[in-house]
Amino acid sequence: MEGEKKKFIPYEKLSKKEQRKIDLIRRGSWHGVDPATKVIPSEKLKAYNRKQKHKKDLRLLSDSE
Repeated sequence: MEGEKKKFIPYEKLSKKEQRKIDLIRRGSWHGVDPATKVIPSEKLKAYNRKQKHKKDLRLLSDSE
């Protein structure tokens, strides 16, 4: 009985607890990598930047006072 094989049970028929164990093993680790996509603003795009527009307006207001 030492060399017995474990009986195959389909993933869908496993208990939620057993499914979670398998998921954790498969999932692994990101090792400190943030999976969120980062966007770097480019000077070439000349996109509308609301913050810059308001900074200019605020400077004008502060100069007039």
